[in-house]
Amino acid sequence: MKFAFSSNAFLRCSLLEAIETISSIGYEGIEIMADVPHAYPLHLTDADISEIRSALKEAHLQISNINAFMHHADGDTYHPSWIEKDPALRAKRVDYTLRCIDLADKLGARNISTEPGGPLEDMRPDEALGLYREGLAAVEGLAREKGIRILIEPEPGLLIENSDQFLQLYRELDPAVFGMNFDVGHFFCVGEDLSELVRSMKGVAHHFHLEDIAATRRHHHLMLGAGVIDLPNVLNTIQASGYLGFVTVELYTYEHAAVDAARQAFQYLQNWSEQAMTQR
Repeated sequence: MKFAFSSNAFLRCSLLEAIETISSIGYEGIEIMADVPHAYPLHLTDADISEIRSALKEAHLQISNINAFMHHADGDTYHPSWIEKDPALRAKRVDYTLRCIDLADKLGARNISTEPGGPLEDMRPDEALGLYREGLAAVEGLAREKGIRILIEPEPGLLIENSDQFLQLYRELDPAVFGMNFDVGHFFCVGEDLSELVRSMKGVAHHFHLEDIAATRRHHHLMLGAGVIDLPNVLNTIQASGYLGFVTVELYTYEHAAVDAARQAFQYLQNWSEQAMTQR
């Protein structure tokens, strides 16, 4: 497996600056946030996309994932969601996702991640699931045509927050187009057995987010090693599963110290890699 760092920690600098910094630290990949201030599709010209491609090539950096979850350019982290009561707002989420699929294709990325429906608020789960299915159906064709996989990311407090809920929906989806963005911290927050889940989701999880979480299981991303998740065991299990894709460190909570956070996380991963090598 390979390690990447998410650009969503680098909100105080440009995407090009984030690319240069993340590469200089030693990561093999970057997750690009398809939102302001980095790569909101509606704000990008062909020249911008060409510049991003050139910067990635010069930095020898691959794209681990296009993060199409947040939507601050036209709302906030969760809105407009797939399950808004207002059809016009749902259409905005669909349009945004279609543009993110197109962006992924132009940048040479193979997957995008998206929110698991959105906040339920005052909507019934069955009604929300119906709207979510409709939205996913509206973007499925373009994703299939472009060869881009759409990864649903379960999150505490949203429509789909655990593996059982994800699988219930996933059984109705085309596995050639859809999959899971496995966020380690999210599943820890909802009480899942992480190592067992890694094993059971082999072939379904096509990208991982990595962070630590406090003993309270409150959804707040912490530096690797600063919480109580047994991250070495999780990483060992991912490696043992034969997964060859990217594990992306996601520490958007460290916007105030993004460079230091990226460096500290990379050192943690290097230490784990060295220990894993000695145990073989």
